[in-house]
Amino acid sequence: MSNASSKAAPTSPSVPRVPWNPWLGVVFTIVIFYISQALAYLIVSIYPGLHNWSSDQTVKWLNNSTIAQFVYILLAEAAVISAIYFFLKAYGRTFAATGLKKPRWWDPGYALMAVPIYFGLYLITVAVAEHLVPSLNISQKQEIGFTGVHGSVQLVLTFISLVILPALTEEIMIRGFLYSSLKKAMKVVPAALIASLVFAALHLPEGGAAGPLYIAAIDTFILSLVLIYLREKTGSLWASITLHAIKNSIAFVSLFVIHLK
Repeated sequence: MSNASSKAAPTSPSVPRVPWNPWLGVVFTIVIFYISQALAYLIVSIYPGLHNWSSDQTVKWLNNSTIAQFVYILLAEAAVISAIYFFLKAYGRTFAATGLKKPRWWDPGYALMAVPIYFGLYLITVAVAEHLVPSLNISQKQEIGFTGVHGSVQLVLTFISLVILPALTEEIMIRGFLYSSLKKAMKVVPAALIASLVFAALHLPEGGAAGPLYIAAIDTFILSLVLIYLREKTGSLWASITLHAIKNSIAFVSLFVIHLK
């Protein structure tokens, strides 16, 4: 065996090697995440600008309007998907390179079997974290917006914003594009850990004025590890997308349907 082949990182049969530099993939993921949010905010802010609203009126509208928040999330997610699409196109690839292949009938089954695994790992990890870090605030609220949801239309828009769009976009971005990039440079475990750490870090600011939301970071880190396992096990993103949607659906029902606080 030649030296070149012996030093190359092994490629999982379920995650094909990608042609771009893996660290370019990491940087690109982080950059498009923040740029997409800034771009979406600028576009949504055009409406209050046309009405000559004050900054306080604009902030209040953005924070309390379900439609404004839906449009913001839709634009941000569309920007991420578009950026990844053009990146893949530049390298002669399609979304299949990220694992977005034709769904198969057994993908939901894998997702359902992973639900208790995810929750079990999460509860164990939180218990350990509380023991090691007594100051950890496990009751800190996540700032997800949508504070004034009323009526079936707004409920549907909220469901799309918090369940459907994140499950699709975040799986394509993190477990698809980012993880596939990292797998070119390293084995499964370090690639999974780095991708999950990035995913967790992106959720830290959701604590808002209360500070970094460490409990959400723990949650999303554990979730990401399970999602990557599904990505490896099935060779596609659909089981991961399904599990992600199930997890978000449970939170949605708790917050907006039965109003558990």
